[in-house]
Amino acid sequence: DSRAAKPGTFLKSNDVTPEVIAKVQRLNEIAARRGQTMAQMALAWVLRLPQLTSALIGASKVAQIEDAVGTLRNLTFSAEELAEIEAIL
Repeated sequence: DSRAAKPGTFLKSNDVTPEVIAKVQRLNEIAARRGQTMAQMALAWVLRLPQLTSALIGASKVAQIEDAVGTLRNLTFSAEELAEIEAIL
């Protein structure tokens, strides 16, 4: 089941538009090319900012923590990746 389909969640089903799905798919393709999950790329994206020294993760399972730690294998973005991500966002 989709989180958007569950009552009382921040994400609403009408927020999940074809345009949003297309953006997520494009971002997922970039993450895959980087050898990362979407969550890993998102953490790397946040941690690339020099004014940030940490990022909080909402992990409820050990596997989520392990995935987050895997972010450390690739924290850098090429200029091309940054431009591609900015164009999508």
